[in-house]
Amino acid sequence: MRNLLIIAAVCLTAACGKADNEPGPGGVTVGEARALDEAAEMIEARRLPEAALEQESSEEPKQQTE
Repeated sequence: MRNLLIIAAVCLTAACGKADNEPGPGGVTVGEARALDEAAEMIEARRLPEAALEQESSEEPKQQTE
């Protein structure tokens, strides 16, 4: 009986969090708000994603003609 109560408590608390597609702050979904927060942290830390670094190194500088 005790184990059943523990399992029930764990199952019920697992459903307490918001899903990614539920409305969040500022008219965006919870998942979008999380992504925006992560992007803001990257900007504040001045980090770039690995894909951006690879893209910049593969591009050659273009010469401007006037």
